[in-house]
Amino acid sequence: MKKKTAFQFAVLCGVPFVMVLGNSMLIPVFPQMKKAMDLTQFQVGLIVTFFSIPAGILIPLAGFLSDRYGRKPIMVPALFVYGLGGLICGFAALFLKDPYILLLVGRVVQGAGAGGTYQLAMALTGDTFQSNERTKALGLLEAANGLGKVLSPILGSLIALFSWYAPFFAYGLLAFPIGLGVWFLVPEKQAQRSKDTLAEYWRKLKEVFRDQAGHLAASYLVGMVALFLLFGVLSYVSDVLESTYDILGLKKGFVLAVPVFSMALTSYLSGLLLCDKQSLWKPIIVGAMFATAVCLALLPLFAELVPYMTVLFFLGISIGIVLPPINSLITGATSTDRRGMITCLYGTVRFFGVAIGPPTFGLAIEQGKWFLFLGSGAIAIVAAITALFGITPPSISEYTAE
Repeated sequence: MKKKTAFQFAVLCGVPFVMVLGNSMLIPVFPQMKKAMDLTQFQVGLIVTFFSIPAGILIPLAGFLSDRYGRKPIMVPALFVYGLGGLICGFAALFLKDPYILLLVGRVVQGAGAGGTYQLAMALTGDTFQSNERTKALGLLEAANGLGKVLSPILGSLIALFSWYAPFFAYGLLAFPIGLGVWFLVPEKQAQRSKDTLAEYWRKLKEVFRDQAGHLAASYLVGMVALFLLFGVLSYVSDVLESTYDILGLKKGFVLAVPVFSMALTSYLSGLLLCDKQSLWKPIIVGAMFATAVCLALLPLFAELVPYMTVLFFLGISIGIVLPPINSLITGATSTDRRGMITCLYGTVRFFGVAIGPPTFGLAIEQGKWFLFLGSGAIAIVAAITALFGITPPSISEYTAE
């Protein structure tokens, strides 16, 4: 990668980095929000939900529009909308006595912007680079996403030392310059644009599902459940670290980063080691989901912080192992001309998993820890069984054929 190209790509890597902060950076601040606005745990969880649902809904539309009009004309305005939503939240908290409703409105705006960011950055990377350079570039893009995951709880805790609503202003401070950088510094090839109408777009999508409904449904379910469990657990643990272990501020950010770090590192290594081992994808997915269930069932047994965080560390590993083979199964499930649709729909499903995790855990904890974690473990087992009977990994020839 040439020096100039490397710099341009580094700017593009800012897109997944800032997008992944959308929820993760707020998780360590949840207890402060809960106290400042006098909210229930369920209401705090809705701060994630109101971001993730519009993001998930708009991802396929953003993919469709980018195929017709280009990646940058959709992605750059989306980054500005993302930053604007953060500022609405921040100013609502700064000036209103009861900011919760307007804060949720701001999160909807922010989520709408997030729907046109990371997936389009991946598409632009695929358009720009070829063969081995493309694989390397996509790996770096995913690394930026992973770096954002690891740093987000630390950044959230650090920025919240100023105020519980300060992280919302950070979204604007990051998104606006990244958007300008992408527009002015990152080139986009003038490729032939899609002429499909929206009706034709959905017709092709239905054709794909008619051919591979069981495989795709099982793969989507596993990906959604993995993110549902991760963000549900993180939102719960954020509250427990303060209420039970009296861990506050920046220290809590570092503690919360432990399972996120193990997940991000394992995802990277899993993708690296399993990329050409298609026969292992299905057993690893099934085994990792069962391991996730075991970790969840063990959590209520521990009261001391070190063993508690050790279990969470292994929970991050089990979820991290799952994601790369699931990603590969979905992106390899169809031909190039329909891959964008399937990938964007997968992004929607993942966002829905993130959206319902925190509020669901907030409701379930009212029935007690055992109900919460045994129920969560049962959901992981259902996903594992679904993968066992529903996923059909491709042969090497099928996966490499284009």
